[in-house]
Amino acid sequence: MKILIALLIFSLIVIIHELGHFLLAKWNGVVVTEFSLGMGPRIISFDKGGTKYSWKLLPFGGSCMMLGEDMEEEGEGTFGSKSVWARISVIAAGPIFNFILAYVLSVFIIGSIGFDQPVLLNVSEGYPAAEAGIQAGDTITKINGKTIRLYREISNYVTFHQKEMQKGKTLQVQYVHDGETKVAELTPVDNGSGRYVIGISGSTNNRTKANSLQVLKYSAYEVKYWIDTTFDSLKMLLQGGVKLDDVSGPVGVVDMIGDTYEESQADGAFYVWLNMLNIAILLTANLGVMNLLPLPALDGGRLVFLILEAIRRKRVNPETEAKIHFAGLMLLLLLMVVVMFNDIKKIFL
Repeated sequence: MKILIALLIFSLIVIIHELGHFLLAKWNGVVVTEFSLGMGPRIISFDKGGTKYSWKLLPFGGSCMMLGEDMEEEGEGTFGSKSVWARISVIAAGPIFNFILAYVLSVFIIGSIGFDQPVLLNVSEGYPAAEAGIQAGDTITKINGKTIRLYREISNYVTFHQKEMQKGKTLQVQYVHDGETKVAELTPVDNGSGRYVIGISGSTNNRTKANSLQVLKYSAYEVKYWIDTTFDSLKMLLQGGVKLDDVSGPVGVVDMIGDTYEESQADGAFYVWLNMLNIAILLTANLGVMNLLPLPALDGGRLVFLILEAIRRKRVNPETEAKIHFAGLMLLLLLMVVVMFNDIKKIFL
């Protein structure tokens, strides 16, 4: 069952990503030769309007193949025949549609159970927060200038800034106490386990029911939260705060979805549904961010060349660009193999 659910989530995310490329390609008059879900041999396919629509055997990935996408073909309807801004819109549409999907799914969650306010439920005695006068019931609004709108942003800030706090960096915390905005300078301390904290806690389950306008507003904050989390995780990975063994690929994600599904069953179908939506938001926001990274073979890498073309008003040599993207693709495939091996090792060893 968990594999089926994972495939449904992956398929939804991929098809929306490729749909972004597809719709903007059609809008700009680019001929789409094939729109497919999955990879490998075709299981089902049909032609309509000059495009082959396919469902392929391997349930990973998908594609929106455009005429002249590799820049070897020229002429009316080819990708390369369109203006640089048209091509930028086509490439950027995939990640943007991932963020749109994340927003739509967030509307369902926020509309159903509300949002987690950054309200403190407990302040531990003997820790910096209590000594500064912060109390349970106070609302955190900023940490070191970063606006806080969800409780999860507090715990994430502490998690992703452990190295700085270990070196004695203080936190400027802005909070609301009895309707009055106050500011405290706090120096995190070791809680005995090597983790530096300021002695506050709340709960993601402490949610506030949202009205219609709040649903729309906090759904955007929800998407921003996951985008920020993805960037912070990448930064931590590059700084050595996260090992490659801690990174999960498709196999690890399937296992995580399965565990979440099994744990949620005791709470009923409604919470299973909400947890699966939450995972879908995480994955689609993650895919949107990862695809926008300026790396060869990714949408972000292709956008780099298109932006250079817009600035220089001259196209980068297609052959050179193709070689760079191919090299990037090989490195990405190698990374996928390593991550998949680690996923399998963590499950069976």
